[in-house]
Amino acid sequence: METLINKLKSWITKHLWWSLVIIFIIGIVAGNLIFGGESYPSINETELTAEDHDHVQGTIWTCAMHPQIRKDEPGNCPICGMELVPVESEDDSDEEGEYTIKLSNAAMKIAEVSTTVIERKAPYKEVYLPGKVMPDERRISELTARFPGRIEKLYVNFTGQKVRKGQVLAKIYSPEIVTAQRELFEAMKFQESNPNYYRAARNKLKLWDLTEEQIDEITNSGEVRFYFDVLSPLTGTVTMRMVSLGDYVKEGTSLFKIIDLSHVWVMFDAYESDIPWIKLGDKIKFKIKSVPDVVFESTVTFIDPVLNPKTRVAGVRTELNNHKDLLKPQMLASGLLKTMLPGGKDQLIIPKSAVLWTGKKAVVYVRTNSHQNMFRFTEITLGADAGDYYVVLEGLKEGELVASNGVFKIDAAAQLKGERSMMNPEGGKQSLGGHAGMDMGGDTSMDTELKGEKEDHSEHDNMENEGAMNVETDPEFKKQLTEVFNKYIVLKDAFVSSDAVVATKAGQEVTKVVEEVNMSLLKGDAHMNWMDYLNSINTSLEAITTTDDLAKQRLAFADLGDALYASIKYFQVDGLGAYYQFCPMALDGQGAFWLSTSEEIRNPFYGDAMLTCGETKEIIN
Repeated sequence: METLINKLKSWITKHLWWSLVIIFIIGIVAGNLIFGGESYPSINETELTAEDHDHVQGTIWTCAMHPQIRKDEPGNCPICGMELVPVESEDDSDEEGEYTIKLSNAAMKIAEVSTTVIERKAPYKEVYLPGKVMPDERRISELTARFPGRIEKLYVNFTGQKVRKGQVLAKIYSPEIVTAQRELFEAMKFQESNPNYYRAARNKLKLWDLTEEQIDEITNSGEVRFYFDVLSPLTGTVTMRMVSLGDYVKEGTSLFKIIDLSHVWVMFDAYESDIPWIKLGDKIKFKIKSVPDVVFESTVTFIDPVLNPKTRVAGVRTELNNHKDLLKPQMLASGLLKTMLPGGKDQLIIPKSAVLWTGKKAVVYVRTNSHQNMFRFTEITLGADAGDYYVVLEGLKEGELVASNGVFKIDAAAQLKGERSMMNPEGGKQSLGGHAGMDMGGDTSMDTELKGEKEDHSEHDNMENEGAMNVETDPEFKKQLTEVFNKYIVLKDAFVSSDAVVATKAGQEVTKVVEEVNMSLLKGDAHMNWMDYLNSINTSLEAITTTDDLAKQRLAFADLGDALYASIKYFQVDGLGAYYQFCPMALDGQGAFWLSTSEEIRNPFYGDAMLTCGETKEIIN
């Protein structure tokens, strides 16, 4: 054993230099691992791993909607389900300017923040247009009887029959024509001495739609004709037959309607917001539902100068040859028109995902310092909707960087730090006690806010008092009001999906069932109260169905829910299984109620942005 120790000492003495070098290298590596010698990678280099979370120990995570939630690791809010965001430490604010927010590299990666360069280019948009095949109105002919008579022979036996130009469609016997021919024969005797009389007799027959050739045949034969042909004015299809064999017809009676379908129109419906994008001559590609394998292409030949006041759409026409009779009138079509906004090819554009809305204002976060991850709260003025982009009129310059993903999380961090934000446009620190109108487990610091919320919604308390009255209501009326409620739920789901077009159609369905409610089933005060509720309901539905502005539709939807809730309570409609729910953040912080058939919160005022924000205030069985 002693010999082994002596040999080891001898080896260390001979190799002392290399031993020191190895120990030094091991120390450097251990120091880097322990103290993190490298900075965090940028957002574009790697995805955040579990090890990155270890680097941000001490970061506090909170919810933008419920700042009282404080956790030491990322996750979802236990109240509304929103993703938690990191709270920046106060010592990072030294380099920040006015209305700016700074994020750490780790926070940038967790929030999945990405930026887009503002640039000038032609704003293009894809406009989707529903439509249907229609006959060319210039190729429609309606035949009428030019003289009274009786249908003696009929050569068109059914609707849809093909006819050629000049083909005989029917033969008519007319005593008046017989008399007119005899007058012509009498006038022929005085043709030399009284030519005016002769011409008048011929013109009388011409006014009854007899051709010059037919009149010449009569004069040459010298015999009275008792039957006269009705001739087709064009080649086409008989789409209407208004007479039968043996019918007596008066002058002006409709006989046949003939359409030439070798050339057809395809009429598309363009919504009011899409009309500025459509120009004469634009190329449009479309498919016909019954011919799915063929893609048709044509150009816009006409744009209706007047909007339909009920549907708020204008007709856009394109034309197509149809020599093989492939297309039939009333076939459904779906078109796609890619066009550039009139007004220039050099305009500033911004992705829609970069924009936050605060009522009428639009807000973006401009990246002012890439190295420090600093973002500036900026209000901008937007122009036209360009598909996935907006045209920027004021507030931004070419070359600036704006956050285009994770914007809502940046805004939440700004709110928590007391900077200006979408939810806090005036700036200043916000109370961490919660939001008005939401029960945070008996937090007494919210008494004042709750009192204000109750004052703002005292109208709902009055409605509940009205509903407590003992009103005898006809069961049929309750059934009809239940159908209104069912259609209302479809409308609510459209707002949950943030689909203005579907909301418009669903609003039209609600309007239909409201019109079918028989108010004569109500008597006395019940009748008068329903008239009041009905006025509010109709006003709200009109606002929803006459615009495609989602913000305006949601504002009217809040009023509709109030009126329908009051009606249900007053007339004691049961069996709905409904939940009366409330979101304090809706309508720019004013709060709004809605009715639902699901206890799960699905917010119709924010959709995916705050889908689970809200609470159930009442259960209506």
